[in-house]
Amino acid sequence: MGEHPTKAFSQKPNSSISVGFHLLKEGKIDGFASNGNTGAMLVGSMFSVKAVPGVIRPCITSLLPKENGGIGLILDVGSNADCKPDVLYQFAVLGSIFADHVYGIKNPRVALLNIGEEPEKGNLVAQAAHALMKDSKDFNFIGNVEGRDLFNDQTDVTVCDGFTGNVVLKQAEAFYTMIRKRKINDEYFDRFNYENYGGTPVLGVNKPVIIGHGISNAKAFSNMIALAEKMIDTKFCEIITSNFADIQ
Repeated sequence: MGEHPTKAFSQKPNSSISVGFHLLKEGKIDGFASNGNTGAMLVGSMFSVKAVPGVIRPCITSLLPKENGGIGLILDVGSNADCKPDVLYQFAVLGSIFADHVYGIKNPRVALLNIGEEPEKGNLVAQAAHALMKDSKDFNFIGNVEGRDLFNDQTDVTVCDGFTGNVVLKQAEAFYTMIRKRKINDEYFDRFNYENYGGTPVLGVNKPVIIGHGISNAKAFSNMIALAEKMIDTKFCEIITSNFADIQ
């Protein structure tokens, strides 16, 4: 887990991650799920099954439980710390397709995470991304949302750079841990348990790849496998390829 991802992937051909990606590339398996090193999984995705043509940077997403019982998505949550406006635009496309075809959220509402709702708010990247997204025909853009809106029903897909998304994700995990330590029983907060979701898919690569938490248990692995199966059954990666061919 402490090794450099690229070196570990290339220098250890018999490791489980290397073997898994080799089988995926050769078509001997249809999807690959692992709770191994996240960096190595991302490297394997890029060098073995590769990005879908037209996708600038594949990303990873996470589910956000809503107060009303539904779910929302946030992406990126760690694979791209710095993003340009066109990359954020593509995250919106990827997230919208994922929400629709894998989670059945029709015409999902897509929002840009910002420090205010007004179009001129935020840093230069956020302002430029908003300008790209506002008239998009590729997804249902509803504008900016703030951090306080992540768990209500204002949006279905929230787009941000990986630095911001990872901070949001780890903060949510920390609150869940504190609630458990205080022995607070709450049906809503129980939904923040990572075991319920298994892992996060790498969106924008040619085959289903799921990255699990390093401390994944049997329940988490079961849900990882179920998510991989759903991505395979819905032909999610093929849909991404088709959509990006149309965008180009």
